[in-house]
Amino acid sequence: MTPPLPIYLDCAATTPVDPRVVAAMVPWLGEHFGNPASRSHAWGWEAEKAVEMARRQVAALIGADAREIVWTSGATESDNLAITGAALRHQGKGRHLVTVRTEHKAVLDTMAALQTQGFDVTLLDVRPDGLLDPQALAAALRPDTVLASVMAVNNEIGVIQDLAALGTICRERGVLFHVDAAQATGKLPIDVGNLPVDLMSLTAHKTHGPKGIGALYVRRQPRVHLQALIHGGGHEHGLRSGTLATHQIVGMGEAFRIAAAELAQDSAHARVLHQRLLDGLQALGGVHLNGHATQRVPHNLNLAFDGVSGEDLMLAAPELAVSSGSACSSGSQQPSHVLRALGLGDERAHASLRISFGRFTTPDEVDRALQALREALTRLRAHAGGAAMVTPPQGAPVA
Repeated sequence: MTPPLPIYLDCAATTPVDPRVVAAMVPWLGEHFGNPASRSHAWGWEAEKAVEMARRQVAALIGADAREIVWTSGATESDNLAITGAALRHQGKGRHLVTVRTEHKAVLDTMAALQTQGFDVTLLDVRPDGLLDPQALAAALRPDTVLASVMAVNNEIGVIQDLAALGTICRERGVLFHVDAAQATGKLPIDVGNLPVDLMSLTAHKTHGPKGIGALYVRRQPRVHLQALIHGGGHEHGLRSGTLATHQIVGMGEAFRIAAAELAQDSAHARVLHQRLLDGLQALGGVHLNGHATQRVPHNLNLAFDGVSGEDLMLAAPELAVSSGSACSSGSQQPSHVLRALGLGDERAHASLRISFGRFTTPDEVDRALQALREALTRLRAHAGGAAMVTPPQGAPVA
């Protein structure tokens, strides 16, 4: 008999697809199979119409013009197209790029690849709360800086960067500003019409949509130019060739439509779950919140536990699906590069867990998770003789 699946508390890794999204996708996997690039008959016309409707839905969630949305396979490809596409297109101006040590590997590895091609990359430190000081960005920009990349919401600790302040600095200095917003859509109101952001990476599967589909916002006014990385057909205004996956695109559109309609409701739901679990765990003592206490999305809790490792805690509570770091690099035995960038030592970094909520996480699941973590933590600390190592609860965590 197959054992029951654990309680899913890893929505920062991926979210369950909303049933309404599945229902919207299914017809485009069956009877409506046309290629949206087929302009000579009705099969292609109806597929193109669906793709363009989804483009408008994605644009609406971030306050963009639909013509500014370029389809990709996900945020990783969007990051690559934005960063490498801008670097190659504008290398006549300079070959200097700026990003942050706490970025997702999709950004950091892309920057590292460009270094092998002769580009100079500056990695900025963050404060102990995970936030980037805008003045640190200003100090790093040079006359030959082409682009700066800063994520909206950190995938491991959930802190929210000040995009308005950071983007204004870049705009004043003539530097393109790229934002990875994979963890922000459906969690924060975003309006690129009022934000000095030139490029924004998006994905569906962190917003209760399907995997394998994403988009890149490319500003039209002032116009941003990129060099294409994929060739063969000239799709997406020449920026991203390849036959469009209509069913996935429709799914992303529907997911973003729902996210826009239910943003306030989803955020209020996440805040209740966040506080419920945080209060319950901090009552045990020796539990510390990683990252800024308030400038964060409520969907993410990254916690360090005195006296135990995060990996041991996960093993001791197999009824929970949580993470000890980013799902994109959790196979590594090295401490999280994000937590290390906050100044945490190896022991504290290894003692941390990421717990993340979504639209379908229930209060009952959080209560059962709290009980499982209490029991596992008590057992592990008793076994390790770690009670003396526990810091007593001291109210609200330090920001």
